Amino acid sequence: MAVRIKTLNLVYIALFAVLIAICSWIAIPTVVPFTLQTFAVYLTVTLLGWKRGLAAICVYILLGLVGVPVFSGFRAGLGVLAGPTGGYIIGFIFLSLIMGAFIHRFGNGKMILFIAMLLGTIACYAFGTIWYLLVYAQTTEPVGWLTALSLCVFPFILPDILKMLLAIFISKRLLPYIKN
Repeated sequence: MAVRIKTLNLVYIALFAVLIAICSWIAIPTVVPFTLQTFAVYLTVTLLGWKRGLAAICVYILLGLVGVPVFSGFRAGLGVLAGPTGGYIIGFIFLSLIMGAFIHRFGNGKMILFIAMLLGTIACYAFGTIWYLLVYAQTTEPVGWLTALSLCVFPFILPDILKMLLAIFISKRLLPYIKN
């Protein structure tokens, strides 16, 4: 029985790592295009919990690191992660830890899930923006906080809130079918 549970956990982790990759390839064309990558991260942590969710996110990042084109725009490699926006991908780790801890502590009601996703996203934005400021300054020229936020955060706030709401809606329907 224990082997079966471990195998099922590995299947979930692999399946959700693939879901994150597929969603990172789906770009919604707007003034500032965005992907469904964070939607998949929200769904992963909500459905799998923080441990398996974090594992799926780490598998996704490692796949991209070794050259599998799982990042947005079918990109991959250390160059993507070390680039100016790579901090937002690494920030998914903090997103999952904060989101998972909040859900573990307070439950998985709709408002709790929304607050957990919001707090996790703020951590991801913070880490990614600091990373952007540091890397961009080394590769081109220093930019100010407001410039970085206006390029990397402000255009994505509304789409991310919509993705949170969609993830909550879908996770509430799928959660009964996910074995813990």
